[in-house]
Amino acid sequence: MVVVVVVVGAYFYLQPGKPTELHILNWQGYGTDEAWAVQIFEEKSGVKVIHDNFNSEQEMLTKLRTSPGVYDVVLINSAFTEQAVAEGVLQPIDSTKIANFADLSAELRDSTRFNIDGKLYGVAWVWGVTSFAYNTEALTAAPASIQVLWDPAYVGRIGWRDDAVESVQLAAIATGQDMNNPADIEAVRQKLHALKGQIKTFWSSEDEWNKFMGAKDFDVATYWSGSAARSKKAFSLPVDFVVPEEGAIGWFDGLSIAKDAPNAEAAHQFIDFMVSPEFYVRWDTDVGAPASSNGKANAQLPEDAMNRAVLGDPAVVARLQWMAPMSDEQRAQYQELWDETKAYFAQ
Repeated sequence: MVVVVVVVGAYFYLQPGKPTELHILNWQGYGTDEAWAVQIFEEKSGVKVIHDNFNSEQEMLTKLRTSPGVYDVVLINSAFTEQAVAEGVLQPIDSTKIANFADLSAELRDSTRFNIDGKLYGVAWVWGVTSFAYNTEALTAAPASIQVLWDPAYVGRIGWRDDAVESVQLAAIATGQDMNNPADIEAVRQKLHALKGQIKTFWSSEDEWNKFMGAKDFDVATYWSGSAARSKKAFSLPVDFVVPEEGAIGWFDGLSIAKDAPNAEAAHQFIDFMVSPEFYVRWDTDVGAPASSNGKANAQLPEDAMNRAVLGDPAVVARLQWMAPMSDEQRAQYQELWDETKAYFAQ
């Protein structure tokens, strides 16, 4: 059986003509696969939601390239949307089919990262910060500086994500440079080398981070703001997130529609549900999430919620450096530097 999804108010109805499945490509555990959210959407639409996951943006792009006509909705960090468009793996989005579109932050919604050649290729969904969190049972006060990651007091107690771009960008911030185009790459190299002995172990997923922090292996560890909120709320870990005085990495993610999506109509409706206060407030309140691009959704959060109390502070936002698109050559340079740094650690 096939159906067409027709929207009346906030509810979807079915008519003959379109498929009854919607295929989502996203990080595992990143909002779209919350069981309660999937259930709400499926009950409203009659469309079954099926998820596939990736562990890096490169893997995500590879899946889109090699599986045309398979995926409907894909989560893309805005720094990669332009590349995905250039490779022809996305299709334009009709913003008139996104009922919550007007409520999205104009700065994110209208970004040139999503609006390319006069067409919309991504709907701003959430934004957040890459910085560090600390164990509140090990440290009695929040560290003010990113230099805590290099503090000899925490030798062998630092958690670090095994990611070349993130590592170089954090070291660039720590040396007072533009993280997207550091002028003194040698200073970045030396700063990364100075981590030798500091790192307890590398982590690569939120699940790993939670297990290491739960086992008290980390005193301080690089992390993402939304994940820190989730670790504290959903897993009851004694952690707080810090945006240091030197700044941190800012990023924002969008929801896009894959080229030749089998169910583009339902894809628009799913994206609209994802950016709605109905979905977001429960996600953040019950689970923990990055900050929403929807101002009305953020305003409905409790006043002490991190995404209002911390990321809602303009002074904090002003300290962020936002991720920018990166050339293959620059990405390769960062990878080479990171590989060389890890080899140095092993000596």
